[in-house]
Amino acid sequence: MNKPLEGVRVLDLSRVLAGPWCGQQLADLGAEVIKVERPGSGDDTRGWGPPWLSGTRESAYFLSTNRGKRSVAVNLADPEGQALIRELVVQCDVLIENFKVGGLKAYGLDYESLKAVKPDLIYCSITGFGQDGPYAHRAGYDFMIQGMGGLMSLTGQPEGAPGSEPMKVGVALTDIFTGMYAANAVLAALLQRERTGQGGHLDLALLDVQVGVLANQALNYLTSGIPPRRLGNAHPNIVPYQAFPTADGYLIITVGNDSQFRRLCQVLGRPHLADDERFATNAARVEYRELLVPEIAACLLGARTDDWLASLEAVGVPCGPINTLDRVFQDPQIRHRGMQLSMTHPQSGEVALVSNPIRMNGQPLNADLPPPTLGQHSGEVLKALVGLDDETLAELERKGVIGGASD
Repeated sequence: MNKPLEGVRVLDLSRVLAGPWCGQQLADLGAEVIKVERPGSGDDTRGWGPPWLSGTRESAYFLSTNRGKRSVAVNLADPEGQALIRELVVQCDVLIENFKVGGLKAYGLDYESLKAVKPDLIYCSITGFGQDGPYAHRAGYDFMIQGMGGLMSLTGQPEGAPGSEPMKVGVALTDIFTGMYAANAVLAALLQRERTGQGGHLDLALLDVQVGVLANQALNYLTSGIPPRRLGNAHPNIVPYQAFPTADGYLIITVGNDSQFRRLCQVLGRPHLADDERFATNAARVEYRELLVPEIAACLLGARTDDWLASLEAVGVPCGPINTLDRVFQDPQIRHRGMQLSMTHPQSGEVALVSNPIRMNGQPLNADLPPPTLGQHSGEVLKALVGLDDETLAELERKGVIGGASD
């Protein structure tokens, strides 16, 4: 099918996760994404293993965030490399970078410099703390931003419980959210350029994004003036909405309204709980959670997780297991939706990837290209977009300005 961003070309100077995640999202939507990497080493995450793709030294981490891109290895510290980037920029609509604030100015690759050669360029900068402010000069990493931005204060067992300490989320969620916000901003900027003819400079900060996605917890604080506390797997505004131990594992119950709670009580054999004024409404259940939760927990210990799942699903009470990733990718719904995909890889022969979750007109949106090897497309891209010939490419590669052109 024709993809929404066909005809859009993106120059991706970013590395690690937030920027590459933005680039991968744009590639899945149909954009041509050119990933610029350091000759010889490439994106830092290429070496963030094990695990490695079979028969290669390509890390699973790198593979997770670079589908759909073509890799061009260019030395940005070399004046000739900088000139190549400027020539590529003229042929592109969007540039993504996540260098420290001011880091690209010394190379003449900052927004103001590139705007001079490409006036309608959309230039997306991703940093830890933004382009201005007292922390702007600092480097930012997902883990520390989860801490600084409040997420870790909300995640983990309650204070005083066994194993109690603030916890990070098990994936680099702040980076991923920042990548998605960046992609969303690029789409808005492309639409604005279509209307006005003007490009612009997008400023995305991990810390801003982390605070922005605190959602109801941020408003819980701003409304009450009381910082929310860690609740383990419980919910601050809904009860019961947490994980409970069963006879053989755990069960997540997510009761969203009072009628679901009444049906839960019937399945548990405790219908009287739904008529108790302390538990009849969600607001009451939140107030008296310390009384209600132990009663539910005691009941659930009496049967296996799968038995409870069958009984609760039969009456429409939302619930689910806590799956390990082997069970996730074996789940019939995940398999039906095609969330695992396979692509041909130039070194391994095949690579397993996770599908983009967007479906458009019944079809998944996934880029056609697998994650690239380092410098795999240097010659191809520089010939097509800059007009270099084989002799010039060979000379630039000999001098270390580019890499991979002869592969």
